[in-house]
This record gives sequence, C-alpha cells and structure tokens, in this order.
Amino acid sequence: MPQLSKPARASLTNAALFVKWLLYSCLIGVIVGLVAGGFHLGIDFAAELRAEHPAIIWLLPLGGLSIVLMYRVCGMEKDRGTNLVLVAVRDAERLKLRTAPLIFLSTILTHLVGGSAGREGAALQLGASLSAYIGRFLHLDEKDGRIVVMCGMAAAFSALFGTPITAAVFAMEVVTVGRMYYAALVPCLLSSSTALLVAQTFGLHLDGGYPVHDAVGISPLPLVQVAVLGVLCALVSILFCVTMHTAPKLYAKCLPNPVVRAAVGGALVLGLTLLAGEQTYNGAGDPVIRRLLAGETIPEAFALKLLFTALTLGAGFRGGEIVPVLFTGCAFGTWAGPLLGLPHGFSGALGMAATFCGATNCPLTSILLAYELFGGHGLTLYA
Repeated sequence: MPQLSKPARASLTNAALFVKWLLYSCLIGVIVGLVAGGFHLGIDFAAELRAEHPAIIWLLPLGGLSIVLMYRVCGMEKDRGTNLVLVAVRDAERLKLRTAPLIFLSTILTHLVGGSAGREGAALQLGASLSAYIGRFLHLDEKDGRIVVMCGMAAAFSALFGTPITAAVFAMEVVTVGRMYYAALVPCLLSSSTALLVAQTFGLHLDGGYPVHDAVGISPLPLVQVAVLGVLCALVSILFCVTMHTAPKLYAKCLPNPVVRAAVGGALVLGLTLLAGEQTYNGAGDPVIRRLLAGETIPEAFALKLLFTALTLGAGFRGGEIVPVLFTGCAFGTWAGPLLGLPHGFSGALGMAATFCGATNCPLTSILLAYELFGGHGLTLYA
C-alpha cells in the first residue's frame, strides 16, 4: 500500500482530533445541559414556592444548619466552592463527583429558605465536577482533562444563563486571569451551544435576555458619562469583592463552629428581611433586575443586596455570586447613571456589565455578556 504524504497524515490527524472533540463536547453539553436544566427548574420551583408561602423565610437558620451538616456528612465541609474549581482546572487537581449533587441540593435549599445567592457560580461547580468525572471515565490525559472541565463549566453557565458565547469565553478567561487557553475555544463553544439547545427543550431562555430600549450611540458626551460611571462601578465592584471576602473571615473569627455560624447567619438574614419588610433581596433577584431596567429606582438596593449576599454566603449557605453582582450593578447604575445624564435602563445595563467585569476580572466576557443580554446597540459604550 502506498504511504500517505506528511501533509495528508497531518490532515487526517487534525480531522480525527476535530471529530474527537466534536463528540466529547456534544456529550458534555447534553449531560451537563440536562442536569443544569433540571437545576434551573429546581431553583425556579423553590423561588415560586417561597413566593406563595412567604413564611418559609423563618426556616433560614434551619436551612443554613442543614447545608453545613450535609457537607460535613459527605466529607466536604472545607469545600472552597468556585475557587476550588478554578484551582483544579489551573493546577490539574482532582474534582470529586459528589460536588455535583451537593451543590445542586444545597443551592436549591438556599433559594427555598430565602438566602441571597445566585446560581451561575454553583453551575460552574456542577458542570466542572460532572465533566471531570466524564474525563476520568474516558481516561483522558491531564491536558484533555483540563479542556473537558472547561467544557463542563461553559455548558452549565450557558444552560443557566442562556448566553453560549459568553459562557465559552468565561470558562477560558476566568481560570487564568490574563492568559487565555485558546485550545479550549471550539470545544467550549460546542458544549455551551449544545447545553443551550438542551435547556431550551425545558422551555428555558426562549424569550431572549433583558430588554433595554434606551441605549445611546457613541458620541463625545456619552463617552465621558460612561467613563465616569465605569469608574464608579469599579469602586462598587471593589466594595463587593472586599465584603464577600471579609464576611466569612468575620464569621469564622466570631463563630468558630460552622454549624452555629450557619444558624446565626440564617437568623441575621431573617432579621434583615423582617426589617426590610419585603423579600426583595432574598433569592437571586432576577425579577427585581427586570423591574429596575423597566424604570424603577431603588437607591439603597445595591448596598442592601451586597449585605444580604455577604451574610448568606459567608455563613455557609451555597450559591453563586454572579446574579447578585449583576443585581448590585443594575441597582447602582439605575441610580447613578441618570444623575450623570444617561438613560435609566441603559444605565442599569451598563452597571451590570461594568460591575461584573470588575468583580470577575473578565473584560472580554463582560463585553460578550452585554451583547447577548442587551443586544448590539451601544456595544462600544459597554466596552
């Protein structure tokens, strides 16, 4: 038989590599998309149940205690949450499969009893732990295993947020700040797109992102106004990060016992809710974001959401920080932007993108997030 030339062998190798990642990526997209879709529906059900029965909020201390005990029984009491995932991808550490059911149940429980938390950060853990197990089952090497975990992160983020391009870039950008792992780009895009299609079969993300109808085009005055708002949002994101890092340290210092800490934290969130007189700051807060973008202004909302979230997650409840970051940025933007002369809804959207960027240190993701959530008009100003 005639031997193939070197270019022909290279072409066959590249074709085989593409087919391999096409299969791996779509497999992860389907599996993670199914689990993440169920996760999304579970959180929605928990939020609706609490809305119908507001007295569930009184179970906050018991909910926090239950979550800590659940992690203790499973030997995951010292789990570092999303940071564990980022370190695992960066340093090729092993992720445990038990992380998936734990974060699934504990985040839904957090939302059921009224803890202030998001779900996308939890989705990163969910997708990463599932895809890491798939990688071990397929006997992948360290390099391919790392890409598979990033595919899982992208798939879960996309299934919960409905933003496949943002999800793919975020999975690459958040792992190693300042350095992108471009070998994962096509696999992550395939996984995130597949997961979105799976999520849409659950009836999710069929209505697009957030409506913003007052975006402005680029001109000298809006450039200056947006630049000032960007600086202010940077300060808000710094405040958010510092508060989120300080809260667990203060809890640990004052209440060394994790079980007591969770119960007391739940009681503090309950007390704040009773003082607020409503449950605006409990749960993720997506309906409030939509109200703010539609024209409502709540000047104190960004500070209160930050406080509720820090008290919730610092005490040991589980969930993500991304939607609270977006809530904080939107509330601040809709208050500060009009003072600078910017349209109300556009200011809220700018605040969401800018505060997300400052909190996650992911500028490319933030620009894509603005595009997929709010549309292309005014994209230069978002950037």
